[in-house]
Order: sequence, then C-alpha cells, then structure tokens
Amino acid sequence: MGLKIIITGTTGMVGEGVMQRCLENQNVEKVVAISRKPNGHQHPKLVELIHTDFADLSAIEDQLSGFDACYFCAGISSMGISKEQYEKVTYDLTMSFATTLANLNAEMTFTYVSGQGTDGSEKGRSHWARVKGKTENDLRKLPFKNILAYRPAMMKPMEGAMHVLSYYKYFAWMYPIGRALYPNAFNTLAEVGDSMMYVSSNDYEDFVLEGKEITETARRLNSNQ
Repeated sequence: MGLKIIITGTTGMVGEGVMQRCLENQNVEKVVAISRKPNGHQHPKLVELIHTDFADLSAIEDQLSGFDACYFCAGISSMGISKEQYEKVTYDLTMSFATTLANLNAEMTFTYVSGQGTDGSEKGRSHWARVKGKTENDLRKLPFKNILAYRPAMMKPMEGAMHVLSYYKYFAWMYPIGRALYPNAFNTLAEVGDSMMYVSSNDYEDFVLEGKEITETARRLNSNQ
C-alpha cells in the first residue's frame, strides 16, 4: 500500500507544488487536499475537501483517519495584518488542526512548513519568527509518530503551477545563480515534496530541515526508487 497524505495550502504556491509532486509519485496512493476554495487540479489520486474553518474539523473529521502523513503548507504573510490576526492564523488554527489529526492518526508524520529565519527560542525581535517558533515547539508536544519543521527560503515553482507568487515570476532567472552560490537558501518545490515523502517513509531524527537537508533527503528518496 502506498502513502496516504493530507496536504493543506494547495491554493498557494508551496502546497500546490508539494501536491503536484506527490500526485506524480508512484508510491503515493491517495492525496486529500483540504482548503477553503478549490485548487483547480484534478487527478485520480486526489480528493479535495473544501472546508472554511481549520479551528473546527468536525464536519470532515470522519474523512481524516488512516493517513500516514500531513504536509501542512498553509500560511499567511505577516505583512499588512495585526499581530493578533497573524497569531490566530499561524499558531491557533495550525495547532487546532494538528491536534485533531494527532488524535485520529497515531502513526502520522506531520511536516510543518515554517520558513528560514524562524526563531525556535521564541525570544528574538521578529514577531513572525517568534510565532513560527512557538508553533514549531508546541507541535512537537503532540502525539504524532514524528513531527518535522521545514525552513526553506527561495523555492522554484513546479512546471504547470497555477498559484505562483507574482514576485517569483520576476526572480526565476536568479535561481541557478542563487543555487550555485547559496545552496542552503534555494530549493525546488519538487525537492520539498520529495523530501517530505522521504521523511514520511523513513526514520528521520532531525527536527528542523533547512535547504541543504531538504536537498539531501529529496536525493535519498529518488535514489531509493
């Protein structure tokens, strides 16, 4: 039997890219995408659940058991919103969503897309980095089989992506140069998806994965196939 995966954020660039990569992989049996609106993709492996309230999954809870992994790619920028609103979306909704899944899937690996610069000490100057750090730290307390924090920086979108952030289109030419000069700061979304599938199928001990770790675990997945 192949991996059964829940993915959030598939109407955004990261979640969409991870979903595309999972759907392409022969070792993935089923992908359930949970989002507030349709992501525009169709595939025999894909089930899309439209759900507006991540704080209350009771309406779809009966469809969330028996999964091997969750790739939590949903998130918002801290720009232009209050600290309280950012905390609600980034911390409160994430923790509520994850707690429900942990209670339903004892053998699940949960991967959380955080971001480069996240403050695991929760004491730094940057509010967004402290909130992300607190989210990472408290996710580790939940009874998942494994929990990992992904901290990528620049990511190259997948071919055929519908939900690419506008500024990525203008900086795409920088990717080969940046990758050569700063390999820890540049990944492809194919690598992010492959890395997540690798850690879901193997005993991976490190909690935080940054650019180099994402690249390495992605290579391990592909060398094993």
